[in-house]
Amino acid sequence: MKLFHRTLFVFFCCVSTLVHAHESRPAFLEIKQSGEETYETTWKVPAAGPDKRLALYVRFPSDCLIEDTQDTVFVGGAFIERSSIRRSGGLAGAEIFIEGLSRTLTDVLVRLERINGSTQITRLTPASPSFIVEVKADALEVARTYTILGIQHILGGIDHLLFVACLMLVAGINRKLLITITGFTVAHSITLALAALGVVNIPVPPVEAVIALSIVFLAMEIARGDKQSLTYRYPVAVSVSFGLLHGFGFAAVLNKIGLPQTEIPTALLFFNVGVEIGQIIFVFGVITIYWIAKKLSSIALPKIQLSNIPIFQTLAAYIIGSLASFWMIQRIASFWA
Repeated sequence: MKLFHRTLFVFFCCVSTLVHAHESRPAFLEIKQSGEETYETTWKVPAAGPDKRLALYVRFPSDCLIEDTQDTVFVGGAFIERSSIRRSGGLAGAEIFIEGLSRTLTDVLVRLERINGSTQITRLTPASPSFIVEVKADALEVARTYTILGIQHILGGIDHLLFVACLMLVAGINRKLLITITGFTVAHSITLALAALGVVNIPVPPVEAVIALSIVFLAMEIARGDKQSLTYRYPVAVSVSFGLLHGFGFAAVLNKIGLPQTEIPTALLFFNVGVEIGQIIFVFGVITIYWIAKKLSSIALPKIQLSNIPIFQTLAAYIIGSLASFWMIQRIASFWA
């Protein structure tokens, strides 16, 4: 178990250096149908510097007429362009291409909303920089797209992953870990569904601040190392309680993406499936690294006994706690920004 703590400590050090590393932020293209042949578009491109944008450009079919283009504005680290287009017969069946995407590491999330309320969600990559506008939403495409979005969100959500890692430190690698992670999954699945469907509405900034606070709480418990505390004795109670809050965080991301009105159950289900797949990948990844490190340690250092002092666990707790405290202060400060 001490080796498990050392393995997670190395992982946390890597994570802390990645937090400020280069971020491959996706671009976002929204197309809203306003009439039988007219559409309103919003093109959001990540900034490549204080006054420079990534060289990504939307190319509609040659028979599209651009009727109005507004000035480009810089908001929240991205350049936003809005325009109105017209195409005889509408965009159904048309190919839309993102010029310059193949030369970047950036993805593009496309959301097309038809006049009847149905939605097409597509993810474009450097290897696949174009898409065909469908006549109607396809359930299999919705399932595939939202599964990928769920996986990407959880694996890119350092705060959620650190919370799961803390649960692993508290529960250890045993049957209790399975029950603890299952409790977290069930809890955030419930609030994700309720919030995404509009049954429960909670402001996003306070939720994000409390998510950071949940990580601080677990980091403090790990640093104290009191095995008789309620957190160590009943980790599933902690995972369920805070899991409800994390579900609202997942829902905030899903609400930004939007749900296809004709395929809401499918999109919601498979986004959650994607989140769980990403979570399983992370948990098994950490466990695999732990077992490899344990095997190598037994071969290379068979006579060295690990210290009884959980120094690596304590260091990991301080790294996580410091990072989460910074996030918490930053998110609380955003209330008045």
